[in-house]
Amino acid sequence: MTDPLSPSVAGGDDGGGAGREVREEEGGLRLDRWFRRHYPGLSHGWLEKLLRGGQVRVDGRRAHAGDRLEPGQRVRVPPLGEAASVPHRPARRPQAADLAAASEGAAALRSRILFEDEAVIAFDKPSGLAVQGGSGTRNHLDGMLDHLVEGDERPRLVHRLDKDTSGVIVLARTAAAAAYLARAFRERSARKVYWAIVTGVPDPPAGRIDIPLAKRPGRAGERMQGDDAGDFAVSDYAVVERAGRHAAWLELCPLTGRTHQLRAHCAAIGTPILGDGKYGGRNAFMKDAADVRALHLHARRLTIPHPGGGTLTVEAPLPPHMRALWQRLGLTDLAAGPPRREKTGAGAPPSGGLAPGRSSAPATAKHRHQRRQRDHRAAQRQPDRDRQK
Repeated sequence: MTDPLSPSVAGGDDGGGAGREVREEEGGLRLDRWFRRHYPGLSHGWLEKLLRGGQVRVDGRRAHAGDRLEPGQRVRVPPLGEAASVPHRPARRPQAADLAAASEGAAALRSRILFEDEAVIAFDKPSGLAVQGGSGTRNHLDGMLDHLVEGDERPRLVHRLDKDTSGVIVLARTAAAAAYLARAFRERSARKVYWAIVTGVPDPPAGRIDIPLAKRPGRAGERMQGDDAGDFAVSDYAVVERAGRHAAWLELCPLTGRTHQLRAHCAAIGTPILGDGKYGGRNAFMKDAADVRALHLHARRLTIPHPGGGTLTVEAPLPPHMRALWQRLGLTDLAAGPPRREKTGAGAPPSGGLAPGRSSAPATAKHRHQRRQRDHRAAQRQPDRDRQK
């Protein structure tokens, strides 16, 4: 029987402790996914054991399963003799029910494609679907990508969304496209715009949240918290519409890509995202809409350099639970525009702030706020001028 951890199957390293370099197209890949790709016979449990013991290291440092790798880093793989004893289970022959379910899954997946060409697939991820598998997660986008295979290459993930966040997510068709797109995200040349309903109304109605974030343990599990010693994290926001004093529709633009960044930042300024009990507690729910429990955060628009040149912009429509609340609150439901690919320089995202889009409401709100600030300062100066006269 062929050893699934042997060099011929695993991809080259003999597991003797030598470092193995992360390739360019593997940039952004989680460490556990990297091991699954190169050592498919190594179970997640064994990998966790090796990580806890410090036997797996990245650039000489201890690592965690969820750490994201960067091209050029070296992963130390220890001797895998014990792990190699994991029994090999032959694949089960698919049954008729499995094939029918796979066919339905492929149709459902393809129905959510927003844009597709030879290099890129833009997908409208529904709320509740995890992007990658983990402990207790069997249904996830990465596990469905076999349905989208064309030719010899399987589509690749290049970034991610939280399980309960809906909206635009981009996949790469080829290894070269994956390397290009992953670099665009790392270098922050991709512009992401989110829509959210928050409880309360931010004051001021537009601005920038510059609060470093660090992962800290808590009663509800690990969460990101404001911490001066944490990672640099910046988000722009603007109120698009208000629903009285108790809720507001925000357009958000994360200028950095920290875990749960928008959720932690909205909670930090006193207006948690509706349905986000993890960060907002009871304040994340509306008293007059107690039945609304789902997270109301949507990746509305993504503008990113295209591997074939130019800039690609894709928008995703509101998911059903958010559309229902839009109608309930009397908010304007702006239809998603068609995907567009523009020539280099024609549609490049700005260097900072909210991305340009179909709606000018966020910019208008910001301008109104700036005008009010100028008027307020002028009013404060007027008594001084009167006294001087």
